[in-house]
Parts: sequence; C-alpha cells; structure tokens
Amino acid sequence: MIKTPLTDDDIDQIRSMGLTPDQVLEQIALFHEGTPFLSLDRPCVIGDGIIRMTPENLQKNTDIFENEVPYRHLVKFVPASGAASRMVKTLIKAVRTASLIKKTDVEKGLLPDPKENRDLLLFVANIDRFACYGDLVSSMDRRGLDPLAAIGRGDFKDILESLVTEKGLDYAHMPKGLIKFHAYPDGARTAFEEHLVEAAGYAAGKDRWCRLHFTVSETHMDSFDSLFQKIREKYESRYRVNYDLSFSIQKKATDTIAVDMENRPFKGKDGRLLFRPGGHGALIGNLNELDADIVFIKNIDNVAHDRFKAEMFSWKKALAGCLISLQKDLFSYLKRLYHEHENIRLITDASDFIRNSLHQEMPAGFDLMGVAKQRETLIRLLDRPLRVCGMVPNVGEPGGGPFWVRGNNGEISKQIVETSQIDLDDENQNSIFRALTHFNPVDIVCGLRNWKGEPFDLLKYVDSGAVFISQKTEDGRDLKALEHPGLWNGAMAYWNTVFVEVPLITFNPVKQITDLLREAHMP
Repeated sequence: MIKTPLTDDDIDQIRSMGLTPDQVLEQIALFHEGTPFLSLDRPCVIGDGIIRMTPENLQKNTDIFENEVPYRHLVKFVPASGAASRMVKTLIKAVRTASLIKKTDVEKGLLPDPKENRDLLLFVANIDRFACYGDLVSSMDRRGLDPLAAIGRGDFKDILESLVTEKGLDYAHMPKGLIKFHAYPDGARTAFEEHLVEAAGYAAGKDRWCRLHFTVSETHMDSFDSLFQKIREKYESRYRVNYDLSFSIQKKATDTIAVDMENRPFKGKDGRLLFRPGGHGALIGNLNELDADIVFIKNIDNVAHDRFKAEMFSWKKALAGCLISLQKDLFSYLKRLYHEHENIRLITDASDFIRNSLHQEMPAGFDLMGVAKQRETLIRLLDRPLRVCGMVPNVGEPGGGPFWVRGNNGEISKQIVETSQIDLDDENQNSIFRALTHFNPVDIVCGLRNWKGEPFDLLKYVDSGAVFISQKTEDGRDLKALEHPGLWNGAMAYWNTVFVEVPLITFNPVKQITDLLREAHMP
C-alpha cells in the first residue's frame, strides 16, 4: 500500500465520517495504481444491442404505459446533489485570475484556454437572455451597479462577482437544481421546478399523485424544501396534480478522499482533508430504499423549455411501456421456470425471449447443457432488476455510451460505460470506443420488483470493482476524485438491460452556463 502520512487531525476527521484510516489509504492507493478497465467487445449499435422504435411501436408502447398507470406505483428519481460550481467554472476562474476583468483583456486571452475566453465573451454578450438576468439586475442594483452600463464600459468584474460570489447570487456555492434555467412570461423556473412540471406530464398516477425523490446535499436540503413549499400550490393547481416529494442525501460513509494532480491528499483552505460524495454510484443505496414498481431516472440538468416537452413526454411513456411489456413476459417465464422443471419447450421459449426481446447473448455452451442446468441458467439470467435505457445518437458529448462488455467470467453483457473505464492506450479498445454510435443521456426506466411483486435488493447486482477516477475542481484548483461504480454503470452492472434509441431532443444537459443559450433552453 502507498505510504501517505496522515496527521492525528486527519485520522480524527476520517473516523468522524464513519471511515477508517486504512479505507482512506486504500482509496489513495487506487489513484497511484489506477482503476481497472473494462474489456469492450464491441459498441452497441442499431440491430446489435440497440432497438429503434417504429412510429407504430412508439404509439403501442405509449398506450401500454397509459393503460397500466392505474396499477403501477411510479416514482421519478432525480440525482440533484451536484453543485453549480462546474457550470460556472469559467466565470469563477476569471474572477480569481484578475482584479480587473476588461473585455479587451479577455479578447487578448485573459484565461489560458482560448475556449474559456470565448465562453466568457459569449456569456457576457448574451447576459440579458439568461433566466437569471432579473435576479442579477436586482442583486447589482442593491450595490448601486448596472450590468448593461458595465458591459458598455467593457468592464466584466462586477457582473461576474455578482453572479458567482457571496457579493451577489453566489452561484459558486449553489446546487445546480436551484439555478434558474428557463424564462417564461410568468417568471423563471429552476431546474428543480422543471422536474416537477415533467413529473406531471408522465409520472402522475390515475389518482394524479406525482411522486418524486431528489437526492440532495445535506447543506442544501432546506433550500430545496423551502422552494418547494413556496411554489407547490402554483404547480399543483396548474397541472391538476398532487405532489408527494421526498429527499435523501448520500451517506457520509460513501464519500471518498480527493487528491491533487500529484496524487497527494487534497486539503482545503481550512487545512482539512477534502472528501467528496463518491459519485452517483453511491446513490444505489438511496434507490434501493424507494417503495416503487417503476422508477424514472433523469439528471437534474437534463430539462428543456415547455415548447419541447410534449415530444419528451411521449418518449418517456414509450420507454416505460416497453419495460412493462417486457416485464410481463419475463415474469411469466420465471413463474413457469420455478414450477416446471422438465419442460424443454419452455427452455427454448425462455432462451428465445432472452435473445430476441432482451437482446442479450446466451452464455457459451448453453445449448450443450442438460435441461436442469439450462433451467438454472435461465432463472439466473431472468431473475434480476430490469431497466430500459434511452440512447441518443452520438454527437460528441463527453461521457458514457452503450457497449457489449466481456466480464471476467467470459460472459458478454450490455453495459453503459464511461470513458474513464476504457483503456484508450490499447489500440483495439480505442478503435471500439471510436466506433460508438450512441451516447448515454441518463434516460432510464427501472423495474424494481421481482415476479412475486417483492422488491429486489439492488445492492446484490453491483459490480463493486467498477470504480473510476474523474477530474473535478475545488476553489478553482484541479483535483482527482474517486467515484463508486456509477449508478447506471457498475451499480447496475448485473441488471437486465435494454437499449432503445431516442431522439436528441430528449437530451439537453447544462454542463456550463452557456449551454443555456441552446435552442432547447430558450423561450
């Protein structure tokens, strides 16, 4: 194990979080040694791992969902603990770079990355088009400042400080979910509010109850709840629904140590070790505690303006209808397999279902097994949680995608794989990665109950070895973070997975603030 000095204060801090010094040292060792890579067999493409719905199938699956809504307990699950600091990273960097920020300096290259300078100029040039503009004006007005006058002088400092620091809106310390994303005639909406509107569109049961669960940071839970109480009546009245909202936080014991770019423990300005939430993969425990038949999963920043919602709702319902249809057949086969021990026709039909409906490869040598072994194998393959995942055509967005992956046992399965899980220095693996045709937008519908109606223990279906390292920032400094097997990566590695192509309009992430200038976010 890598020898890393830990002070007595470090050890006290570690233990206060429910961790041990050895666990932290093991995490640090992973940064030095590197995390294991997956073995890609080939990308999933249309006809080989990804289904393309015809208009008829889209309507059929939508009808299935709407007919089943009265009998299903639906929940919309939104990971919402992400901070807005990454979204305004360029603005924060500019504020910390210079005591004065002049337009001419930015044009000449105030920041080292040319793209960051372009983004900064783009942001300021379109300042009045952002949904947060009204709040920014009010904040600056209280300090006797005028944003348009400042822009006219080519002076950006007061504008940026008013947006990202405690002198104004303090976006550097806000959760992304509470940032105003979209402007409407009756006021701007935060990303959080847009998810309430979405839930009314596709996750309301026959009783018109919309059940949503947000995972948030402990620091901001009261802020989310306070906003909900303030706007609840307006949205319930407008959309004729009742909201049943719940929140949870990632457990502190799932946090992981951060290191600097030299793999040394990262310490904040207060001299304390920096622990970060261990990625969305730690949320499998939160998902596991939900009481639900079907769960819709979508990221907090993947929302769109109202004028695009109808098409998005249609695809959400179709994905859920697809899951329900598959579940019915899957449950029927499982029930019979558990009770019929020597039915060769059943073995054939169930294996055909896995190949043709779940679009999953059978284990090598399956056809040569005896009937008893085949039955046992089919039960193992079918008696798992089921998810249907939307996949959008790849347009170069950073992030994961759908691949056929070869496991340590030699079996091939469909997985959502992050770039950090791929050995890009390996020519073969890199060529498979470059052939990727689709991207993971995190548009997932999950079935959390088994054929008996009992909840699965989702923790049993996690590939605990699928940890990965990502690069983040804290106080403007780069760092490395260790993430648990991602919620839709390793945390769902042993689920049954079906990939369905969905249109690009369903994917509208906001990774940086200028993304809000894209058409899907504009009035």
